[in-house]
Amino acid sequence: MKKKVLVLSGGISKERLISLDTGLQVAKELKKNGYRVKISEPDNNLKKNIKIFQPNVVFNALHGQFGEDGYTQSILESFQIPYTHSGVIASSIAMDKEISKKIFIKNKIKTPKYFTYSYDLPTSDLIKKIKKKLKFPVVVKPLNEGSSVNVYICNKKNIIKTLTSIKNYKKVMIEEFIGGREIQVAIMGNKKLGAIELRPKRKFYDYKAKYNSSAKTEHIIPVNLPSNKMKQLLDIALKAHKIIGCKGVTRSDFKFYNGKFYILEINTQPGMTKLSLVPEIAAYKGISFLKLIEWILIDASKKK
Repeated sequence: MKKKVLVLSGGISKERLISLDTGLQVAKELKKNGYRVKISEPDNNLKKNIKIFQPNVVFNALHGQFGEDGYTQSILESFQIPYTHSGVIASSIAMDKEISKKIFIKNKIKTPKYFTYSYDLPTSDLIKKIKKKLKFPVVVKPLNEGSSVNVYICNKKNIIKTLTSIKNYKKVMIEEFIGGREIQVAIMGNKKLGAIELRPKRKFYDYKAKYNSSAKTEHIIPVNLPSNKMKQLLDIALKAHKIIGCKGVTRSDFKFYNGKFYILEINTQPGMTKLSLVPEIAAYKGISFLKLIEWILIDASKKK
């Protein structure tokens, strides 16, 4: 008899709609193939839903804050039910761009230079600091959002306006802008699944480029790289996956510039929608959407 799977989706982060889409598509595929599936929000009814449904495993389809930052993982740990993707600590580290960057740097993985900003410097001093440490343009991003939510490329003219518009974050990252090619790598357990290159019609692979089909980002697979460079890229992604302590499937975002790879971040719960990259990489490698989901469920059940 097929397993009972509770699909956790929705939530209260800015990525709620993407999570709902991921949850819906995962549930649809599992139901179609004989699994007993229930979709649940991570709300006050979660405990009740778990008690009544008694799932064998939870598929965590949440994205963003409270879903992939260790918070929900700690709740699921208390229920002692297997759940997909990374555990509490790895999820927390990967979601925090500053902590993960420090770990990358310590382990000699190239990542763009940066500093964090807490709205504590006068405008003129901030501009001076950027010119000295990073140079314009720079990338401004929240420390703990996914899907490129509120990520901006800024120059000297618009940076103050941009920072003011996202002041509710209280602390943000100001990062060196790396040009070049955008390449994403999927890791599946200890397996280097593969890579895909993105050529967005927009300035960069932002939220709209990721989730709006009209944005027409070009997906290129296989990636046109010499075999030694491809091996280097996949090795770096697997190294990042391991040093953060990730489990299951992850997707790492890279820039390739002047012959060097720069990791931007690692995603512990990559999307599983029609426009998502990990299912596309898996399909290219001969792994169907169902087989990918089933592998994720089996991997969840193996965790101690």
